[in-house]
Amino acid sequence: MSAPDLYFDHAATTPVDPVVAAAMAECLASAPGNPAATHAAGRAARDRVEAARAEVAALVGAPPAAVVFTSGATESDNLAILGAVRAAGSARHLVTLRTEHRAVLDACRRLEREGHRLTQLKPGRDGRIDPAAVGAAIGPDTALVSVMLVNNETGVIQDIAAIAAECRRRGTLLHVDAAQAAGRVPLDCAALDVDLLSLSAHKIHGPQGVGALVVRRAPRPALAPQLLGGGQEGGLRAGTVAVHQVVGMGIAYRIAREQGAAESAALAVLRDRLWAGLGGLPGVLLNGAADGRAPHILNVSIEGVDGEALLAGLGELTVASGAACGAESGEPSYVLRALGRDDALAQASLRFSLGRGSSAAGVDAAIAIVAAAVRRLRSLAPA
Repeated sequence: MSAPDLYFDHAATTPVDPVVAAAMAECLASAPGNPAATHAAGRAARDRVEAARAEVAALVGAPPAAVVFTSGATESDNLAILGAVRAAGSARHLVTLRTEHRAVLDACRRLEREGHRLTQLKPGRDGRIDPAAVGAAIGPDTALVSVMLVNNETGVIQDIAAIAAECRRRGTLLHVDAAQAAGRVPLDCAALDVDLLSLSAHKIHGPQGVGALVVRRAPRPALAPQLLGGGQEGGLRAGTVAVHQVVGMGIAYRIAREQGAAESAALAVLRDRLWAGLGGLPGVLLNGAADGRAPHILNVSIEGVDGEALLAGLGELTVASGAACGAESGEPSYVLRALGRDDALAQASLRFSLGRGSSAAGVDAAIAIVAAAVRRLRSLAPA
């Protein structure tokens, strides 16, 4: 079994597509200009950036001028949340979910320490939030609501259009972290009616270190820049644009636009095959809703085993327990605990995430590896 077949951590990062890598290498070799410069080399670099901007915009149903390039979805989340709330004047309240990515939660907590009021809503056991509960949490001083489209640990999809309608009725801005959604589920900013949308390149076979924030054009939300300097990216994100990385993101988003629907359908088949095999094992529980999930993520908890021992016993199988951003802490997943799993089950959880290169043979091998590890651990320490 080849290593790519046993790589099930695409939600953490995906291998760079060879077409993307080739375009980036060509850019590094032949495009030396700073895109902010006015000479010929600068204009050529700027043309590459604008072509990539158009590709990103096309995938998510936004005008190119709405796309602000950043260093990744984490910076995009921070710019959206800190920027919107700090520009909101007397509006001192924000609303989010307990199951959001750390980039969202930590930015919200920073604002809370600065004196803002934070409401963290708890979703149901299926991982979904009732849009009416979001609406009920919005008050006259609410500056921003931030809700993820596709949860990075469970793959559960939130009803963003309905949440946006609740925000519209109350005149509140809506930010959506769509890092796990782009290229995996249909994504149209106009149809969803969102104000701010965070994107990443490396979740869909683009390079690490580049992302984007889509900022609604009309009405345009006020944002306080979080990086100060040369005024690049419409004054919202200072610093020289990394042309080769932006080019890579543009190519990755073009491939996703052209092939994403077929690829997502194939990934859903593999995800269901994986769940059919793992779900047939005793004491394996699905985390999150059984339907309405992104095609590339499957999260399970396994009864009667120690989580650390389970991960250590999986050999060449590359799989995660929770999100990569929280892996170093060793703590059980706060997302799964918010869904009602106790510490033991949250610790003994596995997040499988598929991508380009995943195969039926790899899925079957993963099932066999997990089954053998679970049998071995249970025989050593029976419940």
